[in-house]
Amino acid sequence: MSKSNTPSYEASNIQALEGLEAVRMRPAMYIGSTDSKGLHHLVWEVVDNSIDEHLAGNCTQIDLIIRKDNSITVTDDGRGIPVGEHEKLKKSALEVVMTVLHAGGKFDKDTYKVSGGLHGVGISCVNALSDYLRAEVHREGKIWMQEYSKGIPVEPVRAIGESKTTGTVITFHPDESIFSSIEFKYEALANRLRELSFLNMGLKLTITDERHGSGGEPKSETFVSEGGLAEFVAYLDESRTPLIEKPIFVSGKEDHVEVEVALQYNTSYSENIYSFVNNITTKEGGTHVNGFKMAVSRLLKKYGEDNNLFKKVKPSSEDFREGLTAVVSVKVPDPQFKGQTKGELGNSEVTGIVSRCVGDILGHYLEENPRDAKKIVEKVVLAATARQAARKAREMVQRKNVLTGSGLPGKLADCASKDPAECEIYLVEGDSAGGTAKQGRDRSFQAIMPLRGKILNVEKALEHKIYENEEIKNIFTALGVSIEENNEGERTLNINKLRYHKVIIMCDADVDGSHIVTLILTFFFRFMRPLVEQGFIYIAAPPLYLIKKGREFQYCWTEDERKDAVARFTKDGKESSVKIQRYKGLGEMNAEQLWETTMDPDTRFLKKVSIEDALEADRIFSMLMGDEVPPRRAFIEKNAKYANVDV
Repeated sequence: MSKSNTPSYEASNIQALEGLEAVRMRPAMYIGSTDSKGLHHLVWEVVDNSIDEHLAGNCTQIDLIIRKDNSITVTDDGRGIPVGEHEKLKKSALEVVMTVLHAGGKFDKDTYKVSGGLHGVGISCVNALSDYLRAEVHREGKIWMQEYSKGIPVEPVRAIGESKTTGTVITFHPDESIFSSIEFKYEALANRLRELSFLNMGLKLTITDERHGSGGEPKSETFVSEGGLAEFVAYLDESRTPLIEKPIFVSGKEDHVEVEVALQYNTSYSENIYSFVNNITTKEGGTHVNGFKMAVSRLLKKYGEDNNLFKKVKPSSEDFREGLTAVVSVKVPDPQFKGQTKGELGNSEVTGIVSRCVGDILGHYLEENPRDAKKIVEKVVLAATARQAARKAREMVQRKNVLTGSGLPGKLADCASKDPAECEIYLVEGDSAGGTAKQGRDRSFQAIMPLRGKILNVEKALEHKIYENEEIKNIFTALGVSIEENNEGERTLNINKLRYHKVIIMCDADVDGSHIVTLILTFFFRFMRPLVEQGFIYIAAPPLYLIKKGREFQYCWTEDERKDAVARFTKDGKESSVKIQRYKGLGEMNAEQLWETTMDPDTRFLKKVSIEDALEADRIFSMLMGDEVPPRRAFIEKNAKYANVDV
């Protein structure tokens, strides 16, 4: 724990704006949802407060512990939340921060120059949505403590001991009556802490999971980055082949806005730009990303023209970013976001600041590294050439889309309904299983599209080859979506004519089936991401076993279910006395069995595909579908038992 000579942080710095009575009544208004995403948001509200202490120069370590009962403890070595009496409310500032909405030091610009927890609802919302919370503060030579239940203090703030250090320890247990599940995901938490370590050079973050581990020991990881964003980009690109030796790093400051950018070109065909404002992810980008894109296009265009490298092509702005992986991070004293989710930065002045900072560094880099500059521009020329070929191939596919019935793929068995909201399409592995699905379906709202073998791996294919692939052409045509290109060469997916609001991937429950699921998901992630983001993509879960004894039978989706079924059907638990059928493929089921286990809306299990962490999803798809075979095989074999890939 640490001390600092930075501006004072006292009770008088805490400003209370309003109460928090509505939080428990309408939690989704404050944390987005009450599902897994909302649950994990509670953790980030607490961690963000500690990160803000680090940004203010007062915190060097943050420790996160997942307890066995799914409570969370977050410890930092910052200044500690003030405990003195609040002048207006006549109660401890700690209690004010923990129980009053919009109360905190973030509204006092002398206390926090830059802050991620901007709305001040964070820790009080966590308190309101927890059936138990304990706040422990090391400050002024003492340990102060207060406990709460559902946001209400159990007792006044009191000193429980002495301390030679400073910092805050928050322990909370989410209220099970609020959330659909309180099971925290280790990987989701670890990935975000790793991300924060890259964004905050030198900050040490640890995560410990007391629920899991080998040999009875808790599972634990420590993240600390000395390379910052350059190390971040190298991590994201670890399964790709770089064009240049190491990432280009940009750092600058103008009008109190701090800019850090790292970028690297690779041999892939995808563009991956991730952006942050005050350590908060901005999924929709914003003015800082616009400034970055402008600088990249401007500098590379100038370099290519000055060196007469664009003789046969006219690159678009998108061509300058093919094979680019970049992280754009800005610290803005008074950020303005569009919408409630902080997903897009709106400060117009940031565009020019980022553009100038990136332009200065990138311009010098291109002049001082002519060999690398030539490789990058050659990549741009190839991208422009491929884009022109892709446009022609795409137009061939999309001409069929404007047709009606006769323009649909011959293999598609369409449904009777024309209302997309009630229609669903099954993308089925193999003609045999497709035939069975056609027999077993409800023709009124279920369409079937058989896919032959493994579709093209789009991660390693030129774009025009993708539109020439028969299975992918059929998917585009059947779904009714199209890719549109504006005058700048920017491409977007038009889903206005999407014909089905449930697109269900149905493959065998084995390693090959999981591989095919991964190939299809890679295609959707790279070329139809809006369908994933809007919740239209699902994975069917066919059963692994059929357990029978006499006239009794039970379908089982897991090994545990199989064991339970055997135990239920037998007195001695011996498997020899029951018939166990292991389904190796969808084709082993007849139409009636496929309907009742995998297609009947009343009894089936569907897994909606969502992108909780686009950055990690990109890294995993690149690892799975790139040139490195061993990590792909290991990942698929590890997850094959689930018969799908969890994105």
